[in-house]
Amino acid sequence: MAVNRQEVKDIIGAIGGKDNVSAATHCVTRLRLALKDESKVDKAALDKINLVKGSFAANNQFQIVIGPGTVDEAYKVFVDETGVGESSKDDVKAAAAEKMNPLQRAIKTLGDVFIPILPAIVTAGLLLGLNNVLTAGGLFGKQSLVEMFPQLKDLAEIINFIAAAPFIFLPALIGWSAMRVFGGSPLLGLVLGLILCHPGLASQYSLGNAETGELTKIPQWDVFGLMINKLNYQGQVLPVLIAAWVLAKVERWLNKRVHDSIKMLVVGPVSLLLVGFLSFIIIGPVALWLGTQITDFIQMIFESAGWLGGLVYGLVYAPLVITGLHHMFLAVDFQLMSSPLGGTYLWPILAISNIAQGSAAFAAWFLYKRKKMVKEEGLALTSGISGWLGVTEPAMFGVNIPLKYPFIAAVITTGIVGAIFGSQQVLGKVGVGGVPGIISINDGFRGTFLIGMIIAIVLPIVLTLIFSNFAKKKMGEDVAEPIVSDKNI
Repeated sequence: MAVNRQEVKDIIGAIGGKDNVSAATHCVTRLRLALKDESKVDKAALDKINLVKGSFAANNQFQIVIGPGTVDEAYKVFVDETGVGESSKDDVKAAAAEKMNPLQRAIKTLGDVFIPILPAIVTAGLLLGLNNVLTAGGLFGKQSLVEMFPQLKDLAEIINFIAAAPFIFLPALIGWSAMRVFGGSPLLGLVLGLILCHPGLASQYSLGNAETGELTKIPQWDVFGLMINKLNYQGQVLPVLIAAWVLAKVERWLNKRVHDSIKMLVVGPVSLLLVGFLSFIIIGPVALWLGTQITDFIQMIFESAGWLGGLVYGLVYAPLVITGLHHMFLAVDFQLMSSPLGGTYLWPILAISNIAQGSAAFAAWFLYKRKKMVKEEGLALTSGISGWLGVTEPAMFGVNIPLKYPFIAAVITTGIVGAIFGSQQVLGKVGVGGVPGIISINDGFRGTFLIGMIIAIVLPIVLTLIFSNFAKKKMGEDVAEPIVSDKNI
């Protein structure tokens, strides 16, 4: 679709001119810009441009909503007018990262490592949920489906094997992704992860005697008098994350010094051998201890004051989504799941946050419908459905945050339900969010989750309608166009 060149020029003027642009790219609906100084943006002037459907800043990127199809043509004109070379999303992220402080960079790194492997984890979570449907008692009567229909037993077992694989071999997935982020060879990271969860190593989950409660002695290697534990790190996060960082450093160091003719014979074998030894001798034990301390601390919070832990996480989760800091909790989720708990306290609250944001958008839909605001009405309706299915960006950025009070209503609801879940120590696994998230909840907690889900559906609607009576601004003044989730781009 052709765009008006003058409108693109107006956009450039409103963001502080072409000299204020470090890098530029686009996604399905948005121009994504790394600006040198975001304070130079004249948002009021930007919002008056017909081509612009909305704008916001997140993760040191300034994003301008234009719309599917049209954004492609607008981007071409933008590049032509500014003289900025076409950039990839990674280029823009790299330019934006230059303005981040060390903590923001560390959190961004965690997000860059875990987001690419999330589809595999979500898939595994869905399949585990399907296995739960087949094997859990009390869903369809006193007996489980496999007990009622024995012919389903082997099918359920196959589904369970497929679903459990990404969690068992999680170090391999993390190793591959981490080496991409740390600047090493992803294949070496994959091999490193497989080494750390080799089936020939002693499993952490079989070291205890269920009858006596005593720990089984860990088998050891004797390397010139140095005793090294033959311990399997399956399901662990920190050992492979730290080891991959060291591996990337070693590989890059060797690549600069080894002649091209023998790189294949030297770089990979030496890197893996050295870091493999370090992983079993130092990195693995230290990281395992550190991971245990983290999980023990979180478990202590939820066991001693679970309502407080759930309340705080419920209140801060959605605001953290705005900043992108919520990605750091994925590492905590995986660490909790690999502990004896067998699940995480955090994911069920995340699923409730999805539902609450969707419900708040549905309340906004009702208000828009009453005022006959057709365009905004359609946006709110589709955003609400998306939120209930676990993708909240359209509801949050397109409806709830611009209107403010639906977002506040959703956050309050999530905090309340989080307190309930924390007090009952509800556990789940990383998988699907929103309403389908009930299949990711551990056995014994689905009833509590169902109650929380009903509250998350009803309460945000009630609160939004109440808060709307006290809103100072008229409906529609601050509404932006829908934002497409990065998961779908």
